[in-house]
Amino acid sequence: MSNRPPKVPFVNFSLQHQPIQSQIAEALRKIIQEGDFILGQALAEFETAFAAASGVKYGVGVACGTDAIALGLQACGINPGDEIIIPANTFIATAIAVLQAKAIPILVDCDPETALIDLTAAETAVTSKTKAIIPVHLYGQMVSPRQLLDFANRHDLIIFEDAAQAHLAEREGYRAGSIGKAAAFSFYPSKNLGSFGDGGMLITNDAQLAEKMRTLRNYGAPSKYLHTEIGTNSRLDNLQAAVLNVKLPYLEKWNRDRTDAAQHYNTLLAPLKHKGIVPIANHSSSGHIYHLYVIKITEESSIDRNTLQEKLAQDGIQTGIHYPLPCHLQPAYQNLGNRGDFPRAETLCQQILSLPMYPGLSNTQIEQVVRAIVLSLNC
Repeated sequence: MSNRPPKVPFVNFSLQHQPIQSQIAEALRKIIQEGDFILGQALAEFETAFAAASGVKYGVGVACGTDAIALGLQACGINPGDEIIIPANTFIATAIAVLQAKAIPILVDCDPETALIDLTAAETAVTSKTKAIIPVHLYGQMVSPRQLLDFANRHDLIIFEDAAQAHLAEREGYRAGSIGKAAAFSFYPSKNLGSFGDGGMLITNDAQLAEKMRTLRNYGAPSKYLHTEIGTNSRLDNLQAAVLNVKLPYLEKWNRDRTDAAQHYNTLLAPLKHKGIVPIANHSSSGHIYHLYVIKITEESSIDRNTLQEKLAQDGIQTGIHYPLPCHLQPAYQNLGNRGDFPRAETLCQQILSLPMYPGLSNTQIEQVVRAIVLSLNC
């Protein structure tokens, strides 16, 4: 393999950071000068601003998105042994967080067009022990709020959104994180709103839930040295919050850039549908914020996914696979199901390929990617 820089990288952080570098440097300088590192002013400001941008009242910053789910479920009153419905087609952190909350993840299959949780399949997964559903707003597209609310109301379930990939995504008049009792976000660096390390947040309209979450993240202590809950140490530190405060005002513009790039991909890839190149369906119009742009390489294609990925790499185009194994086929989590239990998720993981996607990705670069796909199919 060549050591030359890629023609089209999978992600390019510098395009976002260079124009605001001086703002970030000043925000960090202020934190360092004041020594305000933990549970400080920058965090409080970011919690308020991000919650408001998402259409809810309260935000509680934690160390990572996984903790936002695990501690959030505890704050919602989930007890050991409670069953929680999650999609088989998600990053393993969703399942890990449920297990950390001492609950039982119950997997269901996905919609093969959108890759989102199939709520029809979820109907058969509900039991007397089911207490919640975690819809994962995957790739930047939300699960239908209307369908989700209907489902939860029918079965008297808590909706706890995994919105780690859906910062300011919209669908049916809702913003991600505003549908259910609470929602979890991640600020991992590659997210649409990313910090310079790990970070996460729970958002909610429930004041008591938010207060309990603040207690749980801080050793279970509502005040210093008074521990009323069995909590942990999971706090979004002020340095990361300061970076996120600088970046948040640009997020809507960056999301629009992603949507514009996706539309250009869609136009150029449309003629390849009959050749087995099918983008994951967008049922959210401009509300899809394209954390990832994912295509399927179906049986109609002249080459399989792995071969296409190799050919694109040889042409200097970086790609990803999100995700190569559904949760129940991961070696450590085989107790969640058997091969064949979730056939659509299992098929999808063999077909999907994530193409370069980031704010500042040019039309010329997108055309390079699609041209390379066409040449690979015709070789």
